[in-house]
Amino acid sequence: MKKIEAYIRPEKLNDVKEIVDALHLNGLSVTQIMGFGKQKGWKEYVRGNEVDHNFLPKLKLELVVLDEQVDAVVKGIIDKAYTGEVGDGKIFISNIDGAVRIRTNEKDNDALK
Repeated sequence: MKKIEAYIRPEKLNDVKEIVDALHLNGLSVTQIMGFGKQKGWKEYVRGNEVDHNFLPKLKLELVVLDEQVDAVVKGIIDKAYTGEVGDGKIFISNIDGAVRIRTNEKDNDALK
């Protein structure tokens, strides 16, 4: 099992959500966050003073998927979240040692189905 964390532009959420249905994934968690990378934010003037807005709104998506689903999920996120501009986001993939569905006590791969 793998955990996929994707940091994307907020306006791309509905497009990326289509992947969950298309690939019959178990679910998706979404967190609103603020951050910056190469995009750096923007500057504006308020009452004659320069204000530097370093942090931009982003969404953090988290999915736990079967090993054989990873490539399709990552490709789907890239296809849906891509704009070609700085700030499109990043995807991180990590190993998951185990999972348990609380309601049924199903474990590992069975807990994800």
